[in-house]
Amino acid sequence: MNWLRRLAPQIYAILRFLTGIMLAMHGTQKLWAWPGGKVATDPLMIFAGWVEVVAGVLIAVGFLTTWAAFVASGVMAVAYFWRHASGGFFPIVNKGELAVAYCWLFLYIAATGAGIWSVDAARRRTRR
Repeated sequence: MNWLRRLAPQIYAILRFLTGIMLAMHGTQKLWAWPGGKVATDPLMIFAGWVEVVAGVLIAVGFLTTWAAFVASGVMAVAYFWRHASGGFFPIVNKGELAVAYCWLFLYIAATGAGIWSVDAARRRTRR
């Protein structure tokens, strides 16, 4: 599957964009009940909503990606241990599998950086 390996930078950029948008939408659900959901009233959930919106947009456009993804990874770890872990050991049982997957995905993005098609890459090109 050499042809697929050649597309890895583009696939990674699309992955970064889509997961950033999905994270931001989790935040918009908490803050404005859009799309769907209900507005959060717990101050920690409101804070998490703002972090999700801001970090999600930064990750999607690839600006300050490493920092935004690192923060998002931490927020997802907190979400898992705060909301899900008390429901059982296994994420599939306590309904925390999405938080675990996001946590590790954002940690990977933090370690890898923005990649192509990002503001970070464009800024690096203009500095040279």
